[in-house]
Amino acid sequence: MPAPLNPGPSGAPPRPRGATAALVLADGTTYWGRGLGAAAVSVGEVCFNTSMTGYQEIITDPSYAGHLITFTFPHIGNVGANFEDVEAATPAARGVILRMDITEPSNFRTARHLHQWLASNGLAGIAGVDTRHLTRRIRDLGAPVGAIAHAPDGDLDLDALRKMAAEWPGLVGMDLAREVTCRQTYSWDETTWDLGRGYGRLETPKRHVVAVDYGAKRNILRALAARGCRVTVVPAVSSAEDILSHRPDGVFLANGPGDPTATGEYAVPAIREVLDRGLPVFGICLGHQLLSLALGGETRKMDIGHRGANHPVKDLATGKVEITSQNHGFVVLPESLPSNVEQTHVSLFDGSLEGIRAKDRPAFSVQYHPEASPGPHDSHHLFDRFIEMIDRNA
Repeated sequence: MPAPLNPGPSGAPPRPRGATAALVLADGTTYWGRGLGAAAVSVGEVCFNTSMTGYQEIITDPSYAGHLITFTFPHIGNVGANFEDVEAATPAARGVILRMDITEPSNFRTARHLHQWLASNGLAGIAGVDTRHLTRRIRDLGAPVGAIAHAPDGDLDLDALRKMAAEWPGLVGMDLAREVTCRQTYSWDETTWDLGRGYGRLETPKRHVVAVDYGAKRNILRALAARGCRVTVVPAVSSAEDILSHRPDGVFLANGPGDPTATGEYAVPAIREVLDRGLPVFGICLGHQLLSLALGGETRKMDIGHRGANHPVKDLATGKVEITSQNHGFVVLPESLPSNVEQTHVSLFDGSLEGIRAKDRPAFSVQYHPEASPGPHDSHHLFDRFIEMIDRNA
């Protein structure tokens, strides 16, 4: 496939033979390719993920709402798609960008071809893109807005796609948690997956945790249930009164998409009241950012973001380094934290803040994903820390 083209004001680049899809960035840069998944058009922020495994978990992670995902690993589709490796019932990502055509599945758990699965979920994709070039562009210039179009007949309006990308407002100020959160409260008792057994069920709960769903991944809920927690999941817009009415032993603040300051308009007051009650609180990703805001910190949009399963993070208390799974485009500013909050973890990639702890109440959070779906299991112990905090507070 030819290198990406940047059309000038005189017109768009010609369509290469066999091209049935295009990715057009807001500045007009155009990547032609072969369409996959649904015949559709979608617009969002273009990001890249460096994970070598877990593409189905990545695509169904609600934190990818508003994003077009570029996979830097070229071979996507080798394990097909199944009904177990999903982090949400409906994918929130807006499209996928691949180097190679989807690999034919070769795995005993395969239930569907990835192309069929994408099409059934209304997700458009493009293959044949020079993902190395696109990733370097994102790295050097920041995450652009782009539009993907898949048209089997090759009839694509590049000017219209460029206009769509240029007019998309971007993620700053965008509250996407409302789009991906549950609509009503429900109970969760499914535990983690084992080969030959599948997912288990919690039979004898020892604790009760309320999880505020800003876009929760299922494997986070499974990690809590596997540690003896009956989990009550409540919508993102739940008030402190709603949360506390369930009489939880602890409160979990889930991951999710969008600008934390926008979601914080309704989430922060609820979190502050929960904190004032002295309940143990644990936050991940967006939950970490919202807890930081509730404690007096500030956040900002990152130029690139962290997305992948190979991010080294240092625990400042122990000096240990953990390889972590991450997916976020906003970050907490360490200089904004008040004196009663300390930084506990730092990224060894760029020095950004990766974890905090309140000194005067039982609350902590991390920017990365200890449930590791996909990713390494180095940080599973953080769920145990939350359980220990709950038991001490009982």
